[in-house]
Amino acid sequence: MAVAARVDPKDFFTAEEWRLFAARSSWRGVALVAHCWMVIALAWAGVIAATLCWGPLGLLTLVVAVPVIGGRQLGLAILMHDAAHGALHQDRRINDFLGEWLCAGGVERYRKYHLQHHKYAQQAEDPDLGLSAPFPITRASLRRKVVRDLTGRTWFKERFAIARSRLKARKPGEPVLPILVQEAWRLRRWIGVNAVVVALSSAFGLWWAWFALWLAPRATWFQMVTRFRNIAEHALVAKDEPDPLRHARSTHANLIERALIAPYYVNYHCEHHMFMHVPCWRLPRVQRMLRDKGVLARMQTAPGYWRLLRAASAKA
Repeated sequence: MAVAARVDPKDFFTAEEWRLFAARSSWRGVALVAHCWMVIALAWAGVIAATLCWGPLGLLTLVVAVPVIGGRQLGLAILMHDAAHGALHQDRRINDFLGEWLCAGGVERYRKYHLQHHKYAQQAEDPDLGLSAPFPITRASLRRKVVRDLTGRTWFKERFAIARSRLKARKPGEPVLPILVQEAWRLRRWIGVNAVVVALSSAFGLWWAWFALWLAPRATWFQMVTRFRNIAEHALVAKDEPDPLRHARSTHANLIERALIAPYYVNYHCEHHMFMHVPCWRLPRVQRMLRDKGVLARMQTAPGYWRLLRAASAKA
């Protein structure tokens, strides 16, 4: 197997500089998780308040709330990703608790999978290679993917993929109910947590809140920006790339993009692949120091998400 070439921090930083970058924090990760949930809570509160005051007209605030909440849902996934690298908190138990229960969950399962991606980045054995291999694609193909994302089709396919495959593979005469029960048990945590939220909101006459303010962003905006993130990180990056400074791409993100598409420094993906255990909040400083040392010009970078999406969909 072709293991991807790795970067030695000593090639770029002094021992003192690297000690700063590698250090975990006991509060920064907690603060980012709290910030993420605070933004989601404020968006919920804004829509609910507007709806109570203005009735159906208040639901128009969903036009703003869905992208905001969907962007923070991606933020929770990004922070769980940091937890998978052991970078969200200096105490491993707290780190894993935050990632499992206050972020996107599934930390240990994701960790095993994701570290394989780092080990074989852009090599044939990279489990994520299929996400970047098809590019460039046509504009029409990208539009179709975005439509599937924003209509919830992508989410439904992913969430219930195992159930669908089991139902399709069942033998003639095999009862459906046991399969559905097994799938419900497999998804028990997701079903249980969301059922509690629906029950609590319904007790206050807000039965629609979970569907409009959690499921809708998760099934639509989250899917689209996750696709954009995947494209930005590895699309148009050469397979079997030997240079570890070019296994992934960092993309400049403006204020709106950081709010809705690239939360919590996820756009610094080349730096993350170079130094995968550096906490996400230190990556901007890593990039500045690499630029000052003349290294940034050798790295895989892009000036913005819009231009990158155009390049990734430029196939005739």
